[in-house]
Order: sequence, then structure tokens, then C-alpha cells
Amino acid sequence: MTARIVIVGAGIAGATAARTLRTEGFTGEIVLLGAEDRLPYRRPMVSKELLAGTANERRLLLESAQSWRELEVEVRLGTTVDGIDVDRDRIRLGTGETLGYDALLLATGARARELPGPESGAYTLRTAADVDALRAAVVNGGSLLVVGGGLVGCEAAATARGLGAAVTIVHAADAPLERVAPQVVGEHCRNLHADNGVDIHDAVVLDRIDGGDGDVTATAVDGRRWTAAAVLVAIGAEPETEVARQAGLAVGDGILVDESYTTSAPNIFAAGDAAAVYDPEFGVHRRAEQWNSAQSHGVAVAKAVLGQSLPAEEVTWGWTTQYGVTIQFAGRPHAEDEVVVRTTDTPGQFIALSLRAGRLVAAAAVGGPADLRTARSLIADRTTHALETWSDTTIPLLELATATELSGHH
Repeated sequence: MTARIVIVGAGIAGATAARTLRTEGFTGEIVLLGAEDRLPYRRPMVSKELLAGTANERRLLLESAQSWRELEVEVRLGTTVDGIDVDRDRIRLGTGETLGYDALLLATGARARELPGPESGAYTLRTAADVDALRAAVVNGGSLLVVGGGLVGCEAAATARGLGAAVTIVHAADAPLERVAPQVVGEHCRNLHADNGVDIHDAVVLDRIDGGDGDVTATAVDGRRWTAAAVLVAIGAEPETEVARQAGLAVGDGILVDESYTTSAPNIFAAGDAAAVYDPEFGVHRRAEQWNSAQSHGVAVAKAVLGQSLPAEEVTWGWTTQYGVTIQFAGRPHAEDEVVVRTTDTPGQFIALSLRAGRLVAAAAVGGPADLRTARSLIADRTTHALETWSDTTIPLLELATATELSGHH
């Protein structure tokens, strides 16, 4: 049995892997290295409860310090890794200390993407450490301009409205949430923000951000300008691959791993936001940036490290809550997909199904979590029906799954 497993990165993938190694019977040493100064926590709370100032510390933490001790996981906080000696199975820490490993898991996560060129007074929001300064700027300044209409941007905008700030969102897409949901869901999200007093401008390409006199001004290439006390840049994340690249591991948009989360080097694995996992169906490496995906990565990579058979790959899914409304999404939508909207008896509640040649490939639901769960299993089963069948709301989604099983039609 492997003697020491070192995990670099104490986000949800790394923390889940550490816990899973123990529950799967590993009795050797586990060292979990976190660059942040706090125990592993629930990152989705950063743009919601943490920014709002309503977070409960016990709920925020994935495990208490006591729990990590009981699991016999050595958690080292505020610890960075400067290099990997692949030939000698050792890593070099930021302190200069070296640490040997029998297996190494890189769960280094991702960092907030920044706008190119100089910018003044712009904040990013990725970790708990980013929260205090942004919150103070929003509360004291009374206004926030959000650049980006994805999950973090929309959630932070909703939270800032709850703090009483005047909020504007500018983003490059045709509708918010474009990367995770079809346009009809993005338009619903836009209306939700508008109903709560947020000004959203689509299809904005920014030229520059300038600071001065306590205000920050964003200028678009077409000359439009917006000014606020603070600017949050929320335009996605980039995988933390530098330590892997320097070690000579194969890197693309993420650390490249096979279906068993193994990198190009023996005994080195990668998981979570930093990993680009091989997708045999399309013959490409893909990154999944959702919290739930990173969590399932953590379970799977722990089993891979132990040489166990891996669980079936989960359909990537995630959620966002804004103004008390929950939007869930699953699969990988594309602009060219055919979209069918199924409404329910509950006002404002619906599910949008993304179809490719009649096959369900993605779904996004406003409310209706049960329908989204059903859609996830339909996506996993590669369920295919005629367009009129998908559109027929007299047939519950669950029945479409049953019909599939009975017919054997996948």
C-alpha cells in the first residue's frame, strides 16, 4: 500500500480526495497542502453568503479541524509548492522544504481571469480572501459595476443589490449565463436582475478601465461608459498549471489527464478545476469548472490512486441562487443545439432542454429540481426521442426515461 499521498490544493477536489482515501481504506500518510490560510471551505458561498456577510463559519467549512485530525489527514495551510522533482518523487515547498511522495495529486484549482492591459481599482472574486475588500468598497461606495455575466458576476450582483448598492452588469455575451445555459434561461436571469433594479448591458466589449477620485470608469470599444465606486471583473477562471508545466507534465487548457486522472508522469494525478480530463466520445480533453464536478473528481481520483475501479462519470452539473431563485444546469450546451422549453403549472418555473439530433445533451431548470435530476439521468443514458416527444408536456420527463428503458432506445 502506498505510504504517503500528497495532495496539492485544499479546494473541494483535494479535500474530497483526502476524505475518500480514508473511507476507501487507505491507512498511509495523507498530506493536504492549501495555499490559503483557512481550512477547506465551500467556495460557492464566496459570492453569496460570504459577500453578504451572512455566512455561518461551521457551515462554511467542509470539515472542522477536529474532523481532519480524526481522519488523520495532515492539513498544512498557507503552503505553496514551488516545484516537482518527477524523477525523485519529491516536491519543493515555498518554504524551501522538500517532501517525498508515493503518489501526488495536483488539485491546484483555478485563478480569476483578469482583463488584459492596465486596470485601476478592479476587484476579482475567487477566494474568501477576496471578499472583505470588495464588500467594504460596495458598502462604502454604494455602487458596483460587474464585468461579466456568468455565475460569479450574476451572484455577486444579486448580493450587492441585497447590500443596498446600485448595480450594473456589462458582459460580452448575448444573454447572461451563456456558458452554462441556453439563451431562454439567460433571458429569464436578465429579467430577474432587472426586476431587482440591476441594469444589464449585453454584447459589451470593453476597451479599458480607469480609476480616479474614488470612482472607476469602464469604457467600451463603441465609446459607452459606466462609472461606479467599485468594479468587479468576473470573466471566468484560468487553471493553475504552472507547477505542472515547470515539471514537464503535459498541459493544455488544464493539466492533461486520462480517464483515470493520471498525468503524463507516473504516480502523479490531477483533478478538479485544474484538470483537463480526456473525453473518449469526442477525443478531446475537457475541463469542468462546477463545484459538483470537482467533488466527483475528488472521489474518482482517490479510487484511481488506490487502483480501484472508477465510478461511472457523472454528468457535469451546477446551480446558482439569485434573489432566492435557484437555477440548475447540467451537461454541455452548445449554441447550435435545438432548445425545447417545457413549462410547469408553477409560474416562472420551467426547464430548457438542449437537443442534438434528438438526443438530450444539456438541460437548465428554473426551479423544478426533480426535473433537473431526471434530465441528468436522461443525459447520462444518451436518451434520444423525436422533437415532438420532448416538447409534449403531457408526458412527464420521468416517463420519457421509463419509455427509454422499456424500448431500449438510447
